[in-house]
Amino acid sequence: MSEQDRAGAMPLGRRAVLTAAGAGGLVLASRRRALAAGADTLKVGFISPRSGALAGFGETDGYVLEVARKALAKGLNVGGKTYTVQLIDRDTQSDPARAGQLARSLINDEGVDMMLSTSTPEVVNPVSDACEAAGVPSLSTVMPWEAWYFGRGAKPGQPSPFRWTYLFSFGTKQFADAYLSQWSLLPTNKRVGVMYPNDADGNAIRAHLKPLLEKGGFTVFDPGPYEDGTTDYSAQIAFFKKNHCQIFNTFPIPPDFATFWRQAAQQGYARTVKIAQIAKTGLFPSQVTALGSLGDNLATAVYWHPDWPYKSLLAGISGRELSDGYEHATGRQWTQQLGASLSLFDVGFAALRASSNPKDKAAVAKALSTLDTPSMVGPVNFTKGPVGNVYATPIIGSQWVKAKAGSKFRLDCVITENATDRNVPVTAKLRPYS
Repeated sequence: MSEQDRAGAMPLGRRAVLTAAGAGGLVLASRRRALAAGADTLKVGFISPRSGALAGFGETDGYVLEVARKALAKGLNVGGKTYTVQLIDRDTQSDPARAGQLARSLINDEGVDMMLSTSTPEVVNPVSDACEAAGVPSLSTVMPWEAWYFGRGAKPGQPSPFRWTYLFSFGTKQFADAYLSQWSLLPTNKRVGVMYPNDADGNAIRAHLKPLLEKGGFTVFDPGPYEDGTTDYSAQIAFFKKNHCQIFNTFPIPPDFATFWRQAAQQGYARTVKIAQIAKTGLFPSQVTALGSLGDNLATAVYWHPDWPYKSLLAGISGRELSDGYEHATGRQWTQQLGASLSLFDVGFAALRASSNPKDKAAVAKALSTLDTPSMVGPVNFTKGPVGNVYATPIIGSQWVKAKAGSKFRLDCVITENATDRNVPVTAKLRPYS
């Protein structure tokens, strides 16, 4: 290389160094801005079943997410600092394996600060397990708490093994109190035919609810567990007819109940039933109206109803305002999942506020462990048990009846008893199914 070439090369080298230094500074500045933005942004995952066999539970999710996002549009103030909130929602498609995969993806790929999940063990348990393993605070609702607590390995009489995962929801005691109250409203022979599936819900109900019903003075006839997806229930129907079961109780997935109840009608059992008390299915108007006249006077239980006298802590609206807003926006009838899902945001964001540092996962988990807060479903207080990491919420007896003249909907869900929360008004008398 000539002297001229070398002389010309030197400025180019300096320019290159300066350019590289400038580029590096831009990268560092960009990273700093990203870190700062991350420090000021809360990512909250929300997992539920919006399609598949459990889709009824997720039918109102889109509207509830709109309400929550509107309430959080200006951010969440914690200790004088305002955080931008990003709600990341995912559909399990009613697949437990997918629920766990989605939770791990939100944890590992999105870096969520907190996880919310709702509706049945098929969704909640795998999500909770993923969060417990990863050390991410998790809050869930809408499943029997025994199926969540004992179903995930906790032992009776021993301290809770869970540090990161929490649930507020009804349990078998709430079901028993509601059922014993509801079934006393009509004269029957107190012979109860039960059909509990071989799944997390069914096994928990069989172990914990059945003894409470028997203790309450009812004789329970159980033909044994059946598999989800069964298509022929002739043996169970014959068993209930043989034992003159005037009360019927079940906790199936929605398609299974529709199949069973149509066969029960065809084989003459349905017309002998005085109280048909169903749970897990029959919770939502679309499920009941699909049965036609067979859905009239089915008894159910509600974990939320627009007549409940509580407001959303997050959105500041009443139950009736929530249901009316949903019906106006969608043209569809309200469902009890509306209030339950909004209460999940109420309680979750109350915990984030109470943590003093919502980016500190351990602080959020600790805040959950002592949280006492109002919500759309009523008060939630994790210091009151019944076991660690759980708060038991009410379940209220209700019934599907023909709607009053002028209603644009065929059926209405009315409250028939209130043993587990006397603040909830009783609005109708229980009618015999047949």
